[in-house]
Amino acid sequence: MLKKVINPILFLPLTLLINSLEVLSTEKKDFIDNVLEEKSNKTFISYEEIENIILNNEELKSFQNLVVSASFNLSSQIAQRYPSLDFQANGLPKYVSGKKHISNSQTLKTSQFTANPSLNIKWDLIDPLRGSEIKIAKENLKIAENNFEIKRKDLIQEARMRYHKYQKSYQDIQNKKFTLDLSTTSLKNTKAKLDAGIGTKFEVLEAEAQLSRDKQSLNEKKIEHEINKISLKEILNINGDFEINKQQNLKGYWNHRLNKIINKGLDANLSLKNLLLQKSIKKNQANNFLFQNKPNIYISNTFSSTFSKGDSLSTNIDSNKSGSNYTNTISLNFAWSLFNGGQNKNSYKSKVADAEAEEYAYKNLQNVLTTKISKAYLNLKLNEQEIISSLKEIESSKESVRLTRLRYDVGISTLKDVLIRQNELSNAKSKNINALYNYNLNLDELERLTFLEISKNCLDHNNNKINAKESFCNIPR
Repeated sequence: MLKKVINPILFLPLTLLINSLEVLSTEKKDFIDNVLEEKSNKTFISYEEIENIILNNEELKSFQNLVVSASFNLSSQIAQRYPSLDFQANGLPKYVSGKKHISNSQTLKTSQFTANPSLNIKWDLIDPLRGSEIKIAKENLKIAENNFEIKRKDLIQEARMRYHKYQKSYQDIQNKKFTLDLSTTSLKNTKAKLDAGIGTKFEVLEAEAQLSRDKQSLNEKKIEHEINKISLKEILNINGDFEINKQQNLKGYWNHRLNKIINKGLDANLSLKNLLLQKSIKKNQANNFLFQNKPNIYISNTFSSTFSKGDSLSTNIDSNKSGSNYTNTISLNFAWSLFNGGQNKNSYKSKVADAEAEEYAYKNLQNVLTTKISKAYLNLKLNEQEIISSLKEIESSKESVRLTRLRYDVGISTLKDVLIRQNELSNAKSKNINALYNYNLNLDELERLTFLEISKNCLDHNNNKINAKESFCNIPR
């Protein structure tokens, strides 16, 4: 009887060791895998290509057309500097027929074809509104160009964020697969113990429940990964399937000081420049109302002519009779609106108030940008430390899982302890994935807000390489 009990105990460690070393090299395709099955012949998209691919975005193309529209409007306003030429013809031709009867007089008849073409040339010598309207059109064009660039950079940042998110979701899948492998091994160990007579059915049920939860969590990550792919495909306006580099890594280093990036960000920000342009436009519009009370001086030249064939007011119609005449008038003209009830003056005050509002909006946006830059910079530094600490936590958790498994194998620990250590290891990996993701997002945000480039080398404030072993710079990229 004692021999029957001892033999299973002697062989149990070997059985558990074999089970603990098993890794699922292949996974049977379940329903989710069949739904998300990838296609072949996919286009590869690198992180660096996003800046060029984003030009295919439909929303960006609409902003590009607004630039073209503003350019044509400027050309239209500049055309006011040149003379205008108008052609007019009253009847081309015009036929008049009729009779005129007066008592004690002969009846007069009319049967005549006439044409009355005229040319009019007008040239504004002094137009008080022309200069400011051209200036407004130039500033509107610059605003349209800035809006296009703002939208382009915003879309690049958004596309990069989706790119990082797509990478992150792939790493989440790998983490969940790793956790699933651990749960599978734990389930096999509990079944081996149960078969050896030293385990309990409760532990098997607990291990099966954990395995089921891990499978469901893995499927959720697969769906999330596919959704992220669709989201990236939408913003890049890509037809067909594609793939990216799924390895998550650091996109670079930020070697600029906080004070420098705040000043640079405020100086280069296009939204702030647009507010200054809007303020200038409002001032020019205000001046336009005052200019309406100033005289307008222009030269005009009118050439008019008349051609006729037939008779008019004659007793006998001569159909072969013809005639013509012309006149040419050149004049210097003067127009001056002296008073319109104070309408222009009040409109002027209204636009001045609008211009002052733009100044307050400018100062408010400065404060908002300063806050955004500061938060992005501080979060970047926080995520640097989070990456370092999560890497250390992963190493510690791996060792904890290993030791807990050994303790469980020899019967001095419980399955609950093993599952807890597995979750701790999975959470540590998840922290590292999230920290890398957030770090890259902060880098992209700082680049977007400050117009400064991300460095490929990790340097201190004196542009020297950092060689300290515990430094963030020594984390593998």
